[in-house]
Amino acid sequence: MRKQIRQSRTRALRLQSTDAERLLWHHLRNRNLGGFKFRRQVPLGNYIADFVCMEHRLIIELDGGQHAGTQIQDRARTTALERAGFRVLRFWNSDMLMQTEAVLEAILFALTSPHPNPLPQAGEGAKA
Repeated sequence: MRKQIRQSRTRALRLQSTDAERLLWHHLRNRNLGGFKFRRQVPLGNYIADFVCMEHRLIIELDGGQHAGTQIQDRARTTALERAGFRVLRFWNSDMLMQTEAVLEAILFALTSPHPNPLPQAGEGAKA
């Protein structure tokens, strides 16, 4: 039941995309940005991420005016996602619409830079 609710919520979010989300998706879909694979409106734990590159564990969030009063919740969400091993980049919708190239460059830079807190590889760790 819970999965069905989450799936219907993600479908609704895809159908109700903002202009900024549609523009970013245009640049991310079909590996258009540097050949990196992105998915949109992806359920991750208790959250639904706007855009995710799973291979590089990068989440892109676009925030509109409604996020001006939710900074504490947004920080908690970002912290939870970072603890799960993701990097989170946040941009304002207005930046995506008016500074598209700068946003795309920032995303591409994050994708090609080493993760600041990589997860340990399987088998690594202290040996006895």
